[in-house]
Amino acid sequence: MRRWLSLFLLMTALLFGCGRQQSEQQTPELILRYADNQTEDYPTTLAAEYFAQLVEERTHGRILIRVFPNGELGGESSVIEQVQFGGIDMMRVSVGTLAEVLPEMEVLQLPYLYDDADHMWRVLDGEIGAECMTGIRKAGVVGLSWFDAGARSFYTRQKVTSLEDLSGLTIRVQESEFMSRLVELLGAVPVQIPYGDVYSALQTSKIDGAENNWPSYETTGHFEAAPYILLDARCRLPELQIMSTVALDKIAQIDEDYVQIVQNCARESALYERRLWKEQEQTSEALVRSYGCQVTQLSDGEREKFRQAVQPMYDSYPEEIRTRIARIRES
Repeated sequence: MRRWLSLFLLMTALLFGCGRQQSEQQTPELILRYADNQTEDYPTTLAAEYFAQLVEERTHGRILIRVFPNGELGGESSVIEQVQFGGIDMMRVSVGTLAEVLPEMEVLQLPYLYDDADHMWRVLDGEIGAECMTGIRKAGVVGLSWFDAGARSFYTRQKVTSLEDLSGLTIRVQESEFMSRLVELLGAVPVQIPYGDVYSALQTSKIDGAENNWPSYETTGHFEAAPYILLDARCRLPELQIMSTVALDKIAQIDEDYVQIVQNCARESALYERRLWKEQEQTSEALVRSYGCQVTQLSDGEREKFRQAVQPMYDSYPEEIRTRIARIRES
């Protein structure tokens, strides 16, 4: 009898525990869509998934973020428009694309602006970065956190070792007038092509080359069609996680405290992304080199030619922007 009683009590406890666990699981009250044009295993996408996981845990399942990689929701330029009016809730966006909406963001992507990655993070994680995040509100979006996107260099179908070699080559750039002007100043011909179309454009000789970071060069397979890379590392383009103000209001309607929770989760996911980025850079470079791609490192003298060629970009800014540039360089 005692044995049966013990079994009964055990089963009752298990059923009660399962019932309580089910009652604690929330049906999402808000599902948010997050867009990224990178692949599922790319550092930014993995960080977005981590962000979604943190938000789900810390809102006890009341808010769910669904991440759409591979440009499923569209290219960056079209997605950012949808985020502005709330058609898409969140995205990872390049400063280059955001600057088309907020020209004052251009300053963060100027060529040869930062000494190295540590210098850039001192700027973005400091007062200047905070000012930029506040300014983003003008475009109807909320800045959440900064992602790393490394340094951008040229890669081409034929070998390029100097500024003169770039002359007349057709180079794919982001859908950005800023990047087009930069490439023009370096003597090449900019061609604005969506990110997903670059590989075929290289294969069919529609373009002579493109420019991006190590992970993008490797994970897209661009190195197969353009096996020469010139490490000029002229631009460090940080990226951001941004959210629609419409989505922000929806979160606040569920619980005001969740606004801060979501922002904290975004910052944590950014630190995670930066760690993944460093690892991916090393892996991608090693893979590309093992494939046999030829890597050219600019000499100090040649790099100075590149700097002089893009100086008109700096000269064109008003005094207010030049002051910010000086603050960045002094950081």
